[in-house]
Amino acid sequence: MEILESTLNAFVNLAMLLFEYIGVCVITFSGIQGIVNYIKKAPDTRLVLAKGLAMGLEFKLGSEILRTVVVRNLDEIYIVAGIIALRAVLTFLIHWEIKNEQQPEYSPFPETSSPKEESAPQEDQESSSL
Repeated sequence: MEILESTLNAFVNLAMLLFEYIGVCVITFSGIQGIVNYIKKAPDTRLVLAKGLAMGLEFKLGSEILRTVVVRNLDEIYIVAGIIALRAVLTFLIHWEIKNEQQPEYSPFPETSSPKEESAPQEDQESSSL
């Protein structure tokens, strides 16, 4: 039984480190890409940066979820739960911002054609029927 437990701990620790490193790399790459896009004045800079940060946080959140497998006492559970809650809130806010950035801007004044343009074809139909 101890062999299985030590194998599980080793595997979970390795997976946690892998997810942490991937998350850090994704966030770092996204930050550098965001700086480059900002300098180039790309219109989708915020959207690209937010998507990269969200992806990096997903990996970091996965690492914290794996950490719950090897937690030994209640104090550690509270700490891990707090970290998971904070990262989940950050991820939710970033996804909310991405959704708002992707929506087309709302215009309170819908585009309409002028009354002359709308009535012109009707006048042509009336004159052709006479």
